[in-house]
Amino acid sequence: MATLDEQYSDRDVTGKIIGCAMEVHRVLGNGFQEVIYQRALDMEMTSQGLEFCREFEMTIYYKGAEIGTRRVDFCVAGRIMVELKAVTVLEDVHLAQAKNYLEASGMTTGLLLNFGGRSLDIKRVMHSPSQRIPRSKDCHTHCPHHDFHD
Repeated sequence: MATLDEQYSDRDVTGKIIGCAMEVHRVLGNGFQEVIYQRALDMEMTSQGLEFCREFEMTIYYKGAEIGTRRVDFCVAGRIMVELKAVTVLEDVHLAQAKNYLEASGMTTGLLLNFGGRSLDIKRVMHSPSQRIPRSKDCHTHCPHHDFHD
């Protein structure tokens, strides 16, 4: 059986991300569009010294062929995907989207953060890298507009 450290190897960084998200939700509350929370989380993670890329574009593959791209809200520390929502209630489709994005990115750890409820809703998403899709571009070297913060 895996230890807690093995199971959640990125828990120090995800803990910092969650702390930043909690601060954003505490200050702004709910009711804003997703982009407002994205900008505020950008500011908060910068103030906490986290390295990240905003709106990281990743390649989507089907049977080994490139079929398109999608953007994930944040790639943190080069290995953690963070997807934001601002909906009243998270639905299964939101979790499925986060899992698919995580799998397409080739990363193993993700967070789905919903700012739309009265309290912040946090879902940790895990993926085994041995499953399926080839890894997308590394967010340290392929960040749009070179806005990698560190």
